[in-house]
Amino acid sequence: MSDFRVPTLTRRTFLASTAALLSAGAMLPLQSNARATGIREFRLRAGPGRAQIAPGPHGDTAVWCYDGSLPGPEIRIRQGERVRIAVENALGEETTVHWHGVRVPNAMDGVPHLTQAPIAPGETFTYEFDAVDAGTFWYHPHQRSFEQVGRGLYGRLIVEEADAVRVDRDETWVLSDWRLTKTAEMQDDFGNRHDMMHNGRVGNTVTVNGRVPDVFPVRKGERIRLRLINAANARIFGLDFGSHEPVIIALDGQPVEPHATEDGLVVLGPAMRADMILDMTANAGGRVSVIDRFYEGLEYRLVDLAYDDTPLREKAPDWPVVLPPNPLPEPDLAMAIRHEVTFNGGMMGAMVMQEMGGSMGEKGQDTPGAMGGMMGNMGGMMNMMHSGGIWFINGVAAEGHVMDPMLTLARDKSHVIAMTNATAWHHPIHLHGHSFRVISRNGKPTPHREWQDTVLMSPRERVEIALVADNPGDWMFHCHILEHHAAGMMGVFRVA
Repeated sequence: MSDFRVPTLTRRTFLASTAALLSAGAMLPLQSNARATGIREFRLRAGPGRAQIAPGPHGDTAVWCYDGSLPGPEIRIRQGERVRIAVENALGEETTVHWHGVRVPNAMDGVPHLTQAPIAPGETFTYEFDAVDAGTFWYHPHQRSFEQVGRGLYGRLIVEEADAVRVDRDETWVLSDWRLTKTAEMQDDFGNRHDMMHNGRVGNTVTVNGRVPDVFPVRKGERIRLRLINAANARIFGLDFGSHEPVIIALDGQPVEPHATEDGLVVLGPAMRADMILDMTANAGGRVSVIDRFYEGLEYRLVDLAYDDTPLREKAPDWPVVLPPNPLPEPDLAMAIRHEVTFNGGMMGAMVMQEMGGSMGEKGQDTPGAMGGMMGNMGGMMNMMHSGGIWFINGVAAEGHVMDPMLTLARDKSHVIAMTNATAWHHPIHLHGHSFRVISRNGKPTPHREWQDTVLMSPRERVEIALVADNPGDWMFHCHILEHHAAGMMGVFRVA
């Protein structure tokens, strides 16, 4: 989706588009004593830069990025390795780096004022942790993330399995969007109240790996492991790969039973990832468009899979696609401690809560404790909205940086978090420091009981997740629509 017209495809534009999509941007480790100590060392520099987001004849766009590249350099390591990453702040404001989905020690989580002091301009902070899980992860700031991520501060973190599935190519698409003017300049309206009250900052220009794409070159019979990362502030993607049949093998970096996508769409809320096997089954020399169909009536062509005239092979290979599991503790549902969490607020929030409270009574279901308490305090919630709060968790809008925990989870015990989305909007809910199983939606068991770290909740939906709280510390729990996060939909879980 773009306000910019894509030029007619020529050999020159084909090669340029190919280079943009296939560029790994891999970061080379520092050549120090890393080999001797068994630690992989890297360096990142966050600062202003420029990037050719929109296609020509438009010029480049002022962005914030890591090491001058968009996305930032890819960090690719192997499972079990220890990494040390020195982050230099060349911005004009404080920043941090959060290693999204990576189960790191609390002090390395990158949340300002909760796990670390923010990195001041001109200063450097060093993160160090073990890559305990293989999978597709990413990194981004947690300081004023609605603007810092929105201006381009994000990058890929790939942890390779010791025994990966066999494919012809391993590719990563970092999906994002931008709110640009007709001259390809960044619209400087970050954090406006309309975005915060509604669906967040949804842009008018969609990119893959930092550029508006045209074609992605493939060959008939080729098998690709395609890693998708949604780095957008608020846009939800629902990708239709046409005649192809993607097989999901991992979600949020965690292996899952290989399965076809529901309704043929690969759906990713902000911060979510999916690894899939994509077999190239169309005819040589042809094209298949990848269409984003998540928002009804706003469908658009993301990119074309452009087939070479010469097949790699006549049919897809029959190689195993099951990934080895990561070392995650399995929650004991029979012994799990239960907790209730309700998300509310935003435009039409009071109406939805009233509607859900009434419908639950009519169906004879038990009203969740958090919901019942807030229904009795509707007037107070409305007063909070008028005083500046927009989004709430269990009736509380987060304010400032240092917060008392909203829940304390007993360490090394199993927990079930029953979450109710009592709003008119989608929310991708992210828990730091842990992965969790998604065990039910609206009372129905999930077919794959997938491990995730970010779960997309539809309006009025109830989702149950389960985990073993084995990583001690105070952990952020928030909506990853970054404007919702900034406007109060954020809390802290303490594991002790």
